[in-house]
Amino acid sequence: MEENSKLDKIVEARMKLKARFEQQMAETPSVSDTRPMGSGAPNRHGMPQLPIGQTRTVKWPVLDLGFKPDVPLSKWKLVVDGEVESPVTLTWDEFMALPQTSDVSDFHCVTTWSRMDVPWVGVRLADIAALVMPKPTATHVLCHGYDQYTTNLSLEEALKEDVLLVHTADGKPLERDHGGPVRMITPQLYAWKGSKWISRIQFLPKNQLGFWELRGYSNTAYPWRNDRYS
Repeated sequence: MEENSKLDKIVEARMKLKARFEQQMAETPSVSDTRPMGSGAPNRHGMPQLPIGQTRTVKWPVLDLGFKPDVPLSKWKLVVDGEVESPVTLTWDEFMALPQTSDVSDFHCVTTWSRMDVPWVGVRLADIAALVMPKPTATHVLCHGYDQYTTNLSLEEALKEDVLLVHTADGKPLERDHGGPVRMITPQLYAWKGSKWISRIQFLPKNQLGFWELRGYSNTAYPWRNDRYS
């Protein structure tokens, strides 16, 4: 009964967030671009499956800042704070008790490779946002990794249905090399917008550039516009 009540509250709060940002989400390029650049059949958002300048790969290349944090599940925590009504710090068990989402989506790296049709399991960022309820002043999130990495997203991008904090990929626990135990994925943007080894989601009243954005990468990162660098 208590679990059902908690789920009902998350769903209700997520629907309120959806209504608040629905128009902005509908106007983002990964949904509304009338002349997207790429090839292949349309994906779920109507964009060509393979963005311009990308090459399909079956392997999953490993890219990081040269440091791969080793975070045991017993010590893993996710802080969600900033411009929110109810900040939380989730343990692994609390994170896994949230609604779990299975999805299949594509993974586009700015270094020109794309891994297609990856099966994921994780928690929607929108459900985590529903748990903490962003204040009306919140416009962006800054995601932090255990490796000190940061990256920024507008809320209209972060709250999309296929933006997940994943713990499972290809039917098995997410490997440390790829950001395990938990990383964020952003199928509608280049993959650097999803922090590996995620440790904190900070809601902000304005945009704040992350690690690569401060070093000349695009603030918006739309693959179908070849939007790699600023």
